[in-house]
Amino acid sequence: MSVKLLPKPLAAQSRIAIISPAGMVKAADLVSTLDLIRDHGFEPVLGAHALGEFDNGYKYSGTIQERLDDLNWALNDESIHAIWTTRGGYGCQHLLRGIKLNEFRKHPKWYIGYSDNTAIQSYLANHQCYSINGQTIKTSSFKVDPSSYSLIFDILHGKKPNYSVQPHELNKKGIVRGELVGGNLALVYALLGSPYSFDFKNKILFLEEIGEDYYALDRMLTSLDLAGVFASIKGLVIGGMINMGKATQNDHYEASYDPFSYQLIAQRLESYDFPTLFGFPNGHIYDNRPLIIGASVTLSVDSDCKLDFNS
Repeated sequence: MSVKLLPKPLAAQSRIAIISPAGMVKAADLVSTLDLIRDHGFEPVLGAHALGEFDNGYKYSGTIQERLDDLNWALNDESIHAIWTTRGGYGCQHLLRGIKLNEFRKHPKWYIGYSDNTAIQSYLANHQCYSINGQTIKTSSFKVDPSSYSLIFDILHGKKPNYSVQPHELNKKGIVRGELVGGNLALVYALLGSPYSFDFKNKILFLEEIGEDYYALDRMLTSLDLAGVFASIKGLVIGGMINMGKATQNDHYEASYDPFSYQLIAQRLESYDFPTLFGFPNGHIYDNRPLIIGASVTLSVDSDCKLDFNS
C-alpha cells in the first residue's frame, strides 16, 4: 500500500490558496472568513479565477480550464501551504480528469471544503492524500458556529479532532476502526462506477445531504446498496440532512437532522449490522465540525458515541 501523504502543520505566515472550483462567489461573501484567516496569522492568496463568473446554464467561477488552472496552481505551487475553497455548488466533477499532483506529492497540503468538493476529495483519497471535509470560506444562509472554523484551524496547526456525539435512537451499536471516506451523498452517488469513486472496502463511510426530495434520497441510497457499498464498509456515520423533501429554509422541517430522512436511511440499512452513528454534526448545517477524509478513525457507538482521529 502507498504511504499516506500527511500535510505538515502550518507555520506563521503560511500562504493559503483561496479557490473556487465550482460555483461563482461574490467578494463580499468572503470578507469575514478571509479576515479570520489573517487573524490566525496566515496569508490568504486568491486564485486568478476565484471571483470569476462563467454562465453555462449554471454560474461557475470560470470555464473548466480556468477552474482547473486555479486548482492545479494551488495543489502544486510550493509557496502555497494549504487550499481552502470558497464554496461548493456544482462543477468539481469537471476537473477530475485534469488534476495534477506532481509537486503536491513532494509537498502535501490540506484541501478544505465540502459539498461539491467531495468529488475532489474522493480523487485525493484515491491518491493516498488527506483532506478536510469542513466549512468553506463562504457561509450560507444557515450560517455556521464559530467552532466550525476554529476546529479547522486546530487541524491546520497539527491537532487531530476527537468528537463525542449524543446517542440517537436509530444508532447501531459497535466499535470499529478504519479509514474515513465520503462526504456529500449526491457526489458519492454521482461518482459510482467511475475511476474517481471512493474505495469503500473496509472503510467507515460518512454521508450528509441538503435539499433532496425523499424519493431522490431513497434512489441514491438504493444505488449505493446495489453497487455493494453497504456490503463493503465497516461502519457508517450520518451527518446533516437539511431542507429535505419539499421543505425550505422557512419550513418547520429545517432541523439539521431531518427525521424522515433518517427513517429512510435506517430502512435501507435494515439488513446490515455494522456500527452506525446518526446525528454527527457535519454538513450544510450550523454546527459543521470538520472531518479528515482519508484518516484512520475509531467509531464507537454505544451509550457514549465517539469518533476519534487520535487512535
